[in-house]
Amino acid sequence: MWCKKSHSFLLSSMLLLGSTHSFSVSPNNPLSTSCGSALHQSSNTVEAEQVQAKSTSSSKTTSPSAPTKKKEKVVREPAMWEYNFGLQDPDLPLPHGISKDVTPPESYHITDEQIRTLERDGVVLIKGVFDEEWVDYLRKATAYQVDNPHFWAFAGTASKLYDYIQRNVWQTNGAFARFYYHSAMGDVLRQCGRTDEIRVSTDLLMVNPNKGFKWHQDNQNGPITPQDGIRFWITMDETPKDYGAPVYLKGSHRNTAVDPQAVFVDIQQEGLEDYREQLLEFRTQPGDMLVWHPKTIHKIDGPADGIWTSYRRVLGGTAAKAGTKYTDKRGTGGVLSDLGRHGMEDGDDLKSPFFPVVYPQSDAHERAERDAGRVGRSALDIVTKIGGMATTASGQRFKSFFKVLDSRS
Repeated sequence: MWCKKSHSFLLSSMLLLGSTHSFSVSPNNPLSTSCGSALHQSSNTVEAEQVQAKSTSSSKTTSPSAPTKKKEKVVREPAMWEYNFGLQDPDLPLPHGISKDVTPPESYHITDEQIRTLERDGVVLIKGVFDEEWVDYLRKATAYQVDNPHFWAFAGTASKLYDYIQRNVWQTNGAFARFYYHSAMGDVLRQCGRTDEIRVSTDLLMVNPNKGFKWHQDNQNGPITPQDGIRFWITMDETPKDYGAPVYLKGSHRNTAVDPQAVFVDIQQEGLEDYREQLLEFRTQPGDMLVWHPKTIHKIDGPADGIWTSYRRVLGGTAAKAGTKYTDKRGTGGVLSDLGRHGMEDGDDLKSPFFPVVYPQSDAHERAERDAGRVGRSALDIVTKIGGMATTASGQRFKSFFKVLDSRS
């Protein structure tokens, strides 16, 4: 029966993706953490790799097997008691002398050709958007988050999906919110989208994709349509030579064969003949920005053994263009990136502290709501929105997401 099995499936699935959403907790809540301490290197960020010397012997007599190279993860899975609740803030100084909540966001000019490339191919790599100061800022914010894991990263991290993964990290970690408010990210995205306003619909901090994601399209874009969204990746590390690089099917955002609600994509299916051989692979460098259409089909391969001995830290997500309307996605897997109790209804203008404006400039009221802990996940919204998925049709669509996790090719 769907009712019994699907209920269990949806609950476990919600917990998995629950790590990708924030929880609204008052800063005065006893479960909230005090987060003003300096950054430190904890056992979570163990430097690897340990190499045992390989002994040799010219003796023909039987000898013990030679020790083999031992690979050790660069990030250790947190223990249950290490997770934190509520608002967190590493209190990092902003680059370039920026004054918090005062200095306007920075700008970065991209070319008409880069915009046309995005529109034609469905993806564009923009090199060097963020300088060493911004990259260092993001790395420190990420190191703090990994060393002080938030509860809403628990299920995704425990699933071994990533070494660390947390959705809407800007809602709980002030350093990421201020990155959006003051960096050139919004300016780049408004040029890419040919729009005059950019809001953050949802974001995702990702550290080391252990299992990889096989061919898929993005549907965790928040409560917006693919046409209103712009996907982004901001990279903090050099991509390894043999794995970890995103690969896209050129022009596949124009396909009409894939169900808009699907996540997993069989690229051998009818209707994708024009795209499956057109591969675009990007080996991003620190400070680069990848921008793509939510419907562009892509994949990422992790290491064959699932062990990262280096970092691949990415801040990604989906931005919304000017004029975007709130799209209620109850009954689909897309609802999992919209679990905040913001009170918006289908067709409303997407104007809310839950989806903050970052270009042309952040809004004082929206910042204050976030800083007061009133922006985040709602238990009531989880129950009402997830409950809308309990149908056979929506359950099958939702299960498409989990097919993505089962393959590294």
